[in-house]
Amino acid sequence: MDKSIKLKRVESVLRELIPEAISTLSDAKINGTPVLEVRCSRGKYDAEVYLDPSFSTPEEEKYIVKHLSQASAHIENYCKQAEGWYRCPKLKFIFDHNLEKINKMEDLFAQINKELNK
Repeated sequence: MDKSIKLKRVESVLRELIPEAISTLSDAKINGTPVLEVRCSRGKYDAEVYLDPSFSTPEEEKYIVKHLSQASAHIENYCKQAEGWYRCPKLKFIFDHNLEKINKMEDLFAQINKELNK
């Protein structure tokens, strides 16, 4: 139980620090990328950073992921310095399209419900 609380704390801190670190980058296309969630592995060696795809096209997503992966060392150093950590989890950036899928499913259920009520 204690480890899960520590893990959640690290995820919460990273969720706050990663957008700050991204905003320090010089690329204007990347600066405003919103972070939805951070999930760390059990040993806190790796972390998946889920990004919001609402404001970008698939081509922009590829560009953003590529450049954020290249800047991951800078982002990790920013997090280490801000929190005084000895090491930071290795970051992997992913666009989270689950919200879009959920919205589509809810629309389908609404249509089905409307047809059943007729």
